[in-house]
Amino acid sequence: MQTIFITGASSGFGKETAKLFQAKGWNVIATMRSPEKEHELTKLENILVLELDVQDENSIKTAVQKGIEKYGKIDALLNNAGFAVMGIFETASEEQIQNQYDVNVFGMMRTTKAILPFMRTQAKGVIVNISSVAGRVGLPFASIYESSKFAVEGFSEALHFEVGNFGIKVKIIEPGSSPTNFGNARKSTDNDIADYNPFLGKFFENYPKKTAQCKTATLQEVAETIYNAVTDKRDKLRYIIGEDCQFFVDTKDGNLEENYIQAIQAFFE
Repeated sequence: MQTIFITGASSGFGKETAKLFQAKGWNVIATMRSPEKEHELTKLENILVLELDVQDENSIKTAVQKGIEKYGKIDALLNNAGFAVMGIFETASEEQIQNQYDVNVFGMMRTTKAILPFMRTQAKGVIVNISSVAGRVGLPFASIYESSKFAVEGFSEALHFEVGNFGIKVKIIEPGSSPTNFGNARKSTDNDIADYNPFLGKFFENYPKKTAQCKTATLQEVAETIYNAVTDKRDKLRYIIGEDCQFFVDTKDGNLEENYIQAIQAFFE
């Protein structure tokens, strides 16, 4: 049996992916900050629920070691843990910026670094990093979150080439909107500078209209995309999921930069 290691498995993409892989006959190491609160995954066979905080290197190493001791190997890693800081960049605190990168970027790197030696020794493995439409397209009032996802994209692309000679593949999942509890984990800056109010109002009024006709991905569809990325044995790097994500990527990639900037600027008008 193959084994997948998942961060942020208490809800959303992580939990749905854990259940799917378990149903497909995989061993699952489902990690989360508060495993004592998990009452669904613990009832399923071949799922090991462990404590892990991506901001705590010792907890990462401990979870990886326990997973190896239980199942003997790790064939796939899903770096799913993350959250979003939204709002005006000018009012963001230093703590908010640091925490955003410490979870979304450095936490992903810590976990990857802890598992890479095992994958390199066994000469195979798949690393899947959750990015977002926010990792492909820069939109206003999400600059801190989006820049962290741009970092995920750049890191993943570079690492793909760096570890490919060891039989290790790196994949990037790019969902659009999805019904997760992500909104509950969202942090907001203090949007208290009146000069921004007209732009904020126009953007959040017009933005939803641009993708109103787009079909968004379900949790199950995202989990299935992750499963396909792990098992398809392709050198494909990026997996877009959701018509809204595809819309923004096409708008950016299908236009000259000047036309793309004008299209996004129109959200304010």
